[in-house]
Amino acid sequence: MLLAIDIGNTHTVFGVYRGRKLIADWRVTSMLQRTEDEVGTQVRLFLKEAGIPTKSIQGVGISSVVPNLTDIFSMMARKYFAANPLIISSALDLGFKIHYDDPHSVGADRLCNAVSGYAAFGGPLIVIDFGTATTYDVLSKSGDYLGGVIAPGIETSAVDLHRRAAKLPKIELHFPKSIIGRDTVSSMQAGILYGAVDSMEGLVKRIQAEIEVHEGKKATVIATGGFSELMARQSRLITACVPSLVLDGVRIIYDRVSKAPRGKKR
Repeated sequence: MLLAIDIGNTHTVFGVYRGRKLIADWRVTSMLQRTEDEVGTQVRLFLKEAGIPTKSIQGVGISSVVPNLTDIFSMMARKYFAANPLIISSALDLGFKIHYDDPHSVGADRLCNAVSGYAAFGGPLIVIDFGTATTYDVLSKSGDYLGGVIAPGIETSAVDLHRRAAKLPKIELHFPKSIIGRDTVSSMQAGILYGAVDSMEGLVKRIQAEIEVHEGKKATVIATGGFSELMARQSRLITACVPSLVLDGVRIIYDRVSKAPRGKKR
């Protein structure tokens, strides 16, 4: 089995794959203060509760956008699973060309989204990840990574608004019944969430127009990340939600690299 790990700025997600099937997954808060022993103990507890023997984990793949945690989780993999973890980056053989001026600056989560999104839906494709930041990754018909867009995340916007405005409270993020708020909380919910929908749809339409010129057809739009299901219910532009997209990408890349002939660039 493979232990796939998605380390984000806000949350870390663990997933265990038996072959291509995700059989268990867990989400925790990303904390810089954790040691490899704390992480290892936590993962082993998760595995025990899921009835998965620790010794059945034969490989570990890590997608991380938090360098300090990458080191901690790498040490955990070696100590608790005797595994040399595969760290996802553009230096690996991902199976597509990256049309970024600096390919190494593309986040591992975005690479995983691109790989698994294209494997499931083909191209052209727009992958929207509603996380700490809202990212848009764009793939061509042939699967090349064309680039994308990075915007503030929904929760990030809400927290920053509360932090910067003395009289604006923390709020729960769900859509109010009306766009016209009749109190501060519903007014903030309307502005943040309906504003996020309109921003997302506007950006998608702009990307679609450019893609259609170069690719001759519209791109499929899929979503992932913590707010993907919430947003998809409000927009017909999103074809599907795949919460495990990053983990799926870790698994696909791990399989690709582990099966590559020796001497091939990885």
